[in-house]
Amino acid sequence: MDFLNKPRYVPMNRRRRIYEGKAKILYEGPEPGTLIQHFKDDATAFNAKKHEVIDGKGVLNNRISEFVFTNLNAIGVPTHFIRRLNMREQLIREVEIIPLEIVVRNVAAGSLSKRLGLEEGMQLPRSIIEFYYKNDELDDPMVSEEHITAFGWATPQEIDDIMALAIRVNDFLSGLFLGAGIRLVDFKMECGRMWEGEMMRIVVADEISPDSCRLWDIKTNDKMDKDRFRRDMGGLVEAYQEVARRLGILIENERPHGSGPVLVK
Repeated sequence: MDFLNKPRYVPMNRRRRIYEGKAKILYEGPEPGTLIQHFKDDATAFNAKKHEVIDGKGVLNNRISEFVFTNLNAIGVPTHFIRRLNMREQLIREVEIIPLEIVVRNVAAGSLSKRLGLEEGMQLPRSIIEFYYKNDELDDPMVSEEHITAFGWATPQEIDDIMALAIRVNDFLSGLFLGAGIRLVDFKMECGRMWEGEMMRIVVADEISPDSCRLWDIKTNDKMDKDRFRRDMGGLVEAYQEVARRLGILIENERPHGSGPVLVK
Protein backbone atom coordinates (compact mmCIF):
# COMPACT_ATOMS: atom_id res chain seq x y z
CA MET A 1 0.00 0.00 0.00
CA ASP A 2 1.21 3.50 -0.79
CA PHE A 3 0.71 4.85 2.72
CA LEU A 4 3.14 2.29 4.12
CA ASN A 5 6.01 3.74 2.11
CA LYS A 6 5.39 7.25 0.85
CA PRO A 7 2.70 9.09 2.83
CA ARG A 8 1.83 12.55 1.58
CA TYR A 9 2.55 14.86 4.53
CA VAL A 10 -0.08 17.54 5.07
CA PRO A 11 0.74 20.55 7.31
CA MET A 12 -1.29 20.63 10.52
CA ASN A 13 -3.12 23.86 9.63
CA ARG A 14 -4.48 22.24 6.45
CA ARG A 15 -5.68 19.00 8.01
CA ARG A 16 -9.21 18.05 8.95
CA ARG A 17 -9.48 17.38 12.65
CA ILE A 18 -11.42 14.17 13.31
CA TYR A 19 -11.34 14.01 17.10
CA GLU A 20 -9.62 15.61 20.09
CA GLY A 21 -9.22 13.77 23.37
CA LYS A 22 -7.50 14.63 26.63
CA ALA A 23 -3.99 13.76 25.45
CA LYS A 24 -4.20 13.30 21.67
CA ILE A 25 -5.69 14.76 18.49
CA LEU A 26 -6.67 12.65 15.47
CA TYR A 27 -6.42 14.20 12.00
CA GLU A 28 -7.45 12.89 8.63
CA GLY A 29 -4.61 10.81 7.21
CA PRO A 30 -2.78 11.15 3.89
CA GLU A 31 -4.49 8.08 2.40
CA PRO A 32 -7.99 6.59 2.78
CA GLY A 33 -8.24 4.44 5.88
CA THR A 34 -5.44 6.27 7.71
CA LEU A 35 -5.30 8.88 10.47
CA ILE A 36 -2.55 11.00 12.00
CA GLN A 37 -2.37 10.71 15.78
CA HIS A 38 -0.86 13.80 17.45
CA PHE A 39 0.39 13.57 21.05
CA LYS A 40 -0.25 16.65 23.19
CA ASP A 41 1.64 17.76 26.30
CA ASP A 42 -1.57 17.83 28.34
CA ALA A 43 -1.55 15.78 31.52
CA THR A 44 -4.95 14.90 32.95
CA ALA A 45 -6.19 12.80 35.85
CA PHE A 46 -9.55 11.92 37.38
CA ASN A 47 -11.25 12.37 33.98
CA ALA A 48 -9.67 15.78 33.37
CA LYS A 49 -10.71 17.20 36.75
CA LYS A 50 -6.97 17.74 37.19
CA HIS A 51 -5.20 19.20 34.16
CA GLU A 52 -1.76 20.64 33.40
CA VAL A 53 0.44 21.08 30.36
CA ILE A 54 3.84 19.43 30.89
CA ASP A 55 6.43 20.31 28.26
CA GLY A 56 7.87 17.27 26.50
CA LYS A 57 5.36 14.67 27.72
CA GLY A 58 3.75 14.19 24.31
CA VAL A 59 7.11 13.67 22.61
CA LEU A 60 8.07 10.94 25.07
CA ASN A 61 4.69 9.19 24.92
CA ASN A 62 4.79 9.22 21.11
CA ARG A 63 8.24 7.62 21.06
CA ILE A 64 7.57 5.04 23.80
CA SER A 65 4.22 4.06 22.28
CA GLU A 66 5.88 3.73 18.86
CA PHE A 67 8.49 1.41 20.37
CA VAL A 68 5.85 -0.77 22.05
CA PHE A 69 3.52 -0.96 19.02
CA THR A 70 6.38 -1.67 16.60
CA ASN A 71 7.39 -4.64 18.75
CA LEU A 72 3.80 -5.84 19.10
CA ASN A 73 3.43 -5.76 15.31
CA ALA A 74 6.69 -7.69 15.00
CA ILE A 75 5.46 -10.55 17.21
CA GLY A 76 2.13 -10.79 15.38
CA VAL A 77 -0.14 -8.83 17.72
CA PRO A 78 -2.42 -6.80 15.40
CA THR A 79 -2.43 -3.05 16.06
CA HIS A 80 -3.53 0.15 14.33
CA PHE A 81 0.05 1.49 14.24
CA ILE A 82 1.85 2.03 10.92
CA ARG A 83 4.79 4.24 11.82
CA ARG A 84 5.96 7.41 13.55
CA LEU A 85 5.94 10.50 11.33
CA ASN A 86 7.81 12.97 13.54
CA MET A 87 8.44 13.85 17.19
CA ARG A 88 4.74 14.15 18.05
CA GLU A 89 2.83 12.23 15.40
CA GLN A 90 2.12 8.71 14.21
CA LEU A 91 0.47 7.35 11.10
CA ILE A 92 -2.21 4.87 12.13
CA ARG A 93 -4.97 2.85 10.49
CA GLU A 94 -8.50 4.09 11.04
CA VAL A 95 -10.45 1.73 13.30
CA GLU A 96 -13.86 1.68 14.92
CA ILE A 97 -13.01 2.12 18.59
CA ILE A 98 -14.83 -0.23 20.98
CA PRO A 99 -16.08 1.93 23.89
CA LEU A 100 -14.19 0.01 26.55
CA GLU A 101 -11.00 0.49 28.51
CA ILE A 102 -9.35 -2.87 29.16
CA VAL A 103 -7.26 -2.87 32.32
CA VAL A 104 -4.86 -5.73 33.04
CA ARG A 105 -3.63 -5.90 36.63
CA ASN A 106 -0.63 -7.87 37.90
CA VAL A 107 -0.08 -6.10 41.22
CA ALA A 108 -2.58 -4.47 43.59
CA ALA A 109 -2.60 -0.70 43.13
CA GLY A 110 -4.90 2.27 42.53
CA SER A 111 -8.65 1.65 42.48
CA LEU A 112 -8.26 -2.13 42.95
CA SER A 113 -6.50 -1.60 46.29
CA LYS A 114 -9.22 0.83 47.41
CA ARG A 115 -12.10 -1.32 46.19
CA LEU A 116 -10.95 -4.59 47.77
CA GLY A 117 -8.87 -3.30 50.67
CA LEU A 118 -5.67 -4.79 49.28
CA GLU A 119 -2.24 -3.54 50.27
CA GLU A 120 -0.71 -1.61 47.38
CA GLY A 121 2.17 -3.57 45.91
CA MET A 122 0.75 -7.02 46.71
CA GLN A 123 1.33 -9.51 43.90
CA LEU A 124 -2.04 -10.75 42.65
CA PRO A 125 -2.72 -14.53 42.52
CA ARG A 126 -2.92 -14.16 38.73
CA SER A 127 -3.34 -11.38 36.22
CA ILE A 128 -6.84 -9.89 36.33
CA ILE A 129 -8.63 -8.30 33.36
CA GLU A 130 -11.23 -5.61 34.04
CA PHE A 131 -13.51 -3.66 31.69
CA TYR A 132 -14.52 -0.02 32.04
CA TYR A 133 -17.11 1.78 29.92
CA LYS A 134 -15.50 4.75 28.14
CA ASN A 135 -17.65 7.66 29.26
CA ASP A 136 -16.04 10.68 30.92
CA GLU A 137 -19.36 12.04 32.18
CA LEU A 138 -19.87 8.81 34.13
CA ASP A 139 -16.20 8.62 35.23
CA ASP A 140 -15.60 5.45 33.16
CA PRO A 141 -17.54 2.99 35.35
CA MET A 142 -16.41 -0.59 35.72
CA VAL A 143 -18.66 -3.00 33.80
CA SER A 144 -19.09 -6.76 33.45
CA GLU A 145 -19.23 -8.90 30.33
CA GLU A 146 -23.00 -9.01 30.85
CA HIS A 147 -23.20 -5.23 30.51
CA ILE A 148 -20.97 -5.26 27.44
CA THR A 149 -23.04 -7.81 25.54
CA ALA A 150 -26.43 -6.55 26.77
CA PHE A 151 -25.77 -3.01 25.54
CA GLY A 152 -24.08 -4.14 22.32
CA TRP A 153 -20.68 -2.60 22.98
CA ALA A 154 -19.04 -5.88 21.91
CA THR A 155 -20.11 -9.41 21.09
CA PRO A 156 -19.10 -12.47 23.13
CA GLN A 157 -16.62 -13.43 20.37
CA GLU A 158 -15.16 -9.93 20.38
CA ILE A 159 -14.75 -10.09 24.17
CA ASP A 160 -12.86 -13.37 23.76
CA ASP A 161 -10.63 -11.76 21.12
CA ILE A 162 -10.02 -8.70 23.32
CA MET A 163 -9.09 -10.85 26.32
CA ALA A 164 -6.73 -12.96 24.22
CA LEU A 165 -5.03 -9.78 22.96
CA ALA A 166 -4.84 -8.38 26.49
CA ILE A 167 -3.09 -11.52 27.76
CA ARG A 168 -0.57 -11.43 24.89
CA VAL A 169 0.14 -7.74 25.40
CA ASN A 170 0.55 -8.27 29.14
CA ASP A 171 3.01 -11.12 28.60
CA PHE A 172 5.04 -9.03 26.15
CA LEU A 173 5.05 -5.85 28.25
CA SER A 174 5.89 -7.71 31.48
CA GLY A 175 8.97 -9.23 29.86
CA LEU A 176 9.96 -6.01 28.09
CA PHE A 177 9.87 -3.92 31.26
CA LEU A 178 11.36 -6.65 33.46
CA GLY A 179 14.40 -6.60 31.19
CA ALA A 180 14.66 -2.86 31.86
CA GLY A 181 14.43 -3.24 35.64
CA ILE A 182 10.79 -2.10 35.72
CA ARG A 183 7.78 -3.87 37.25
CA LEU A 184 4.59 -3.74 35.17
CA VAL A 185 1.96 -3.21 37.87
CA ASP A 186 -0.98 -2.73 35.50
CA PHE A 187 -1.88 -1.13 32.19
CA LYS A 188 -4.85 0.13 30.22
CA MET A 189 -5.39 -0.58 26.55
CA GLU A 190 -8.09 0.06 23.99
CA CYS A 191 -9.19 -2.02 21.04
CA GLY A 192 -10.87 -1.29 17.74
CA ARG A 193 -12.50 -3.03 14.82
CA MET A 194 -10.38 -2.82 11.69
CA TRP A 195 -12.22 -3.51 8.46
CA GLU A 196 -10.45 -5.00 5.43
CA GLY A 197 -13.19 -5.27 2.84
CA GLU A 198 -15.85 -7.52 4.35
CA MET A 199 -13.39 -8.90 6.90
CA MET A 200 -13.15 -7.44 10.39
CA ARG A 201 -10.61 -8.11 13.09
CA ILE A 202 -9.98 -6.73 16.58
CA VAL A 203 -6.72 -4.80 16.95
CA VAL A 204 -4.91 -2.94 19.73
CA ALA A 205 -5.42 0.82 19.32
CA ASP A 206 -4.83 4.16 21.08
CA GLU A 207 -1.43 4.20 22.87
CA ILE A 208 0.65 2.24 25.37
CA SER A 209 2.92 4.56 27.33
CA PRO A 210 3.66 5.61 30.93
CA ASP A 211 0.36 7.53 30.70
CA SER A 212 -1.51 4.22 30.46
CA CYS A 213 0.72 1.91 32.53
CA ARG A 214 1.76 1.72 36.16
CA LEU A 215 5.52 1.18 36.13
CA TRP A 216 7.60 0.76 39.28
CA ASP A 217 11.37 0.45 39.60
CA ILE A 218 12.04 -3.16 40.60
CA LYS A 219 14.61 -2.28 43.30
CA THR A 220 13.14 0.88 44.82
CA ASN A 221 9.43 0.75 43.85
CA ASP A 222 9.79 4.35 42.65
CA LYS A 223 6.85 5.27 40.42
CA MET A 224 7.76 5.90 36.78
CA ASP A 225 4.29 6.66 35.41
CA LYS A 226 1.36 9.10 35.52
CA ASP A 227 0.81 8.43 39.24
CA ARG A 228 3.56 11.03 39.72
CA PHE A 229 1.08 13.56 38.34
CA ARG A 230 -2.04 12.09 39.97
CA ARG A 231 -0.37 12.15 43.42
CA ASP A 232 1.50 15.49 43.03
CA MET A 233 4.89 13.79 43.28
CA GLY A 234 6.54 15.85 40.54
CA GLY A 235 9.25 14.65 38.19
CA LEU A 236 6.87 13.20 35.59
CA VAL A 237 8.94 14.01 32.49
CA GLU A 238 12.12 12.84 34.21
CA ALA A 239 10.43 9.51 35.05
CA TYR A 240 9.19 9.07 31.47
CA GLN A 241 12.69 9.90 30.21
CA GLU A 242 14.13 7.21 32.46
CA VAL A 243 11.65 4.65 31.07
CA ALA A 244 12.69 5.64 27.54
CA ARG A 245 16.38 5.49 28.43
CA ARG A 246 16.07 1.99 29.90
CA LEU A 247 14.20 0.81 26.80
CA GLY A 248 17.09 2.08 24.67
CA ILE A 249 15.07 4.90 23.10
CA LEU A 250 16.84 7.93 24.59
CA ILE A 251 20.46 8.71 23.78
CA GLU A 252 22.62 8.07 26.85
CA ASN A 253 24.15 11.55 27.06
CA GLU A 254 22.31 14.24 29.00
CA ARG A 255 20.01 16.48 27.05
CA PRO A 256 21.10 20.11 26.58
CA HIS A 257 19.69 22.49 29.17
CA GLY A 258 16.39 24.00 28.11
CA SER A 259 15.80 21.71 25.16
CA GLY A 260 13.30 18.91 24.72
CA PRO A 261 14.12 15.22 25.15
CA VAL A 262 16.83 13.95 22.82
CA LEU A 263 15.47 11.03 20.83
CA VAL A 264 17.03 8.45 18.57
CA LYS A 265 15.71 8.78 15.04
